[in-house]
Amino acid sequence: MQVKAGTFCPLIGKDCIELQCAWFTQVRGTNPNTGKEVDEWGCAVSWMPVLAIENAQQSRQAGAAVETLRNEIVANNEANRTMLLSSVQLVQQLLPPRAE
Repeated sequence: MQVKAGTFCPLIGKDCIELQCAWFTQVRGTNPNTGKEVDEWGCAVSWMPVLAIENAQQSRQAGAAVETLRNEIVANNEANRTMLLSSVQLVQQLLPPRAE
């Protein structure tokens, strides 16, 4: 059974007035649930669940990118610390002992 959305608008208490309404908006992009291309007009309020799903996916991807960057920075900092300690030890070996 295919479910079809109604056209009743609870904001005005009658059928949707479509292009006469400021909230009747065109959305283009990819549906985050199906991956299919979307190029449709509809009520901005009815688009909110789809846009919230897309926003959540983008947030997860951004979080993953930040975590990857963090891991790279930690690895580079550890390599720099190791190199600095090696350099200090080498300089200490090459310098004559300090007279006290």
